[in-house]
Amino acid sequence: MRYQDERLPEGAVKAGETPIMNQDNVFPGILEKHMAPKGKWGRIVVIKGTLEYIWEDSPEKVYTIDPEHPLVIEPERYHRVVIKGDVEFKVEFYKVEGKGMGKTDKDAQRPGESFL
Repeated sequence: MRYQDERLPEGAVKAGETPIMNQDNVFPGILEKHMAPKGKWGRIVVIKGTLEYIWEDSPEKVYTIDPEHPLVIEPERYHRVVIKGDVEFKVEFYKVEGKGMGKTDKDAQRPGESFL
């Protein structure tokens, strides 16, 4: 298992979060290639079970997310989540003042924007 060892940037302020999802009610968009809401960082928090997480630019590195190992989502980087069993989780979104986001992809799918 590969866990991520990153934290949200200093000064991150919570801007919103999804409802708790599970294998039966997960928003389909997060199972496909997508990005976080524009200008936002994300943090996946697993309450029960495990998820797999893949950055589209390095698909050979599959990360495991569990209740003890949340995962930080960088802005403007394509990713997807893989569900392989019973799980409960949510995605939190954060704004970071003064942290440049670089160029945004205006055509990217951003399923989390409706939770801000």
